[in-house]
Amino acid sequence: MNKLRALAVLLVLSALLSLPCRKQMGVRGIELSVGFSDRVLTDDLFTQVTCRVKTSPSFAPIAEDNQIVLRLFDHGRLLVRDAFEPPIPTSKWEPDREYAFTRTIYIPPFIDEFDPAFRGVETVALDVGLGPPTGGADRPPLVVHTRTLRLVPAADAPVMVFLDGWSPRETLPGDQIGWRRWTGREARVAIDNPGRDALLVIRGSVDAAAPADQKITIAIDGRVLEEFEPGRRDFERRYAVGKDRLGARKDFVLTVSVDKTFLPAKAVPGSADGRELGVRISLIYFR
Repeated sequence: MNKLRALAVLLVLSALLSLPCRKQMGVRGIELSVGFSDRVLTDDLFTQVTCRVKTSPSFAPIAEDNQIVLRLFDHGRLLVRDAFEPPIPTSKWEPDREYAFTRTIYIPPFIDEFDPAFRGVETVALDVGLGPPTGGADRPPLVVHTRTLRLVPAADAPVMVFLDGWSPRETLPGDQIGWRRWTGREARVAIDNPGRDALLVIRGSVDAAAPADQKITIAIDGRVLEEFEPGRRDFERRYAVGKDRLGARKDFVLTVSVDKTFLPAKAVPGSADGRELGVRISLIYFR
């Protein structure tokens, strides 16, 4: 780690220790605190978030089963939005109780270390609130907790080079940072070998026009990690990859392949897309 990053880490540690752990935002009778599994937060990071809700003795019951909505913003730009139903529905919350739930979120790479205005630490805004029930009206969450977080650049994020088998990137709808990319029958990406145990996460989705029994295979340097049938839905797969599997080479090749593809021009009425498509990938994380 260079001197700039080392200094930035020290600044973040001291800053995080000085941050308030919770803040009430106008939902009467509810106090919410947020903690992270990683003491130092970076971009390009999977991290666990633990939310603790305390209801006061005067807490008024909630009529509907709200979602919990967690968001991160970089100067107004949406970095993360995670909406989920808590293990105990909000309609069953009672006065003078405590409820805790943990989520894993992904903070995408967004810090530009070469920006002349960058000073080693980036400040982002976090808010957590009560959103509409699943399938409910599209309204903003009622914010219960807000705070600022300080992030440093990911010092150990490996370089990834997309090789053959990929369609061009597609940006995510709305303002959220991210991308999606279709595979063909087989798509490969070269990744720097970190020389240590690492976590591999792959997120993707299967199109409604794809074969219902489509099978996906994930492999590293030709050795299969897993074969699975996701069905017509989003999926996320996580793999603990030991350094022995990666060998001594400076990089390795990750392959995502499918046993059945489809042509939108034939499968989707009105489509002129003649590409042979497999599965749409929205994240490959290795760190």
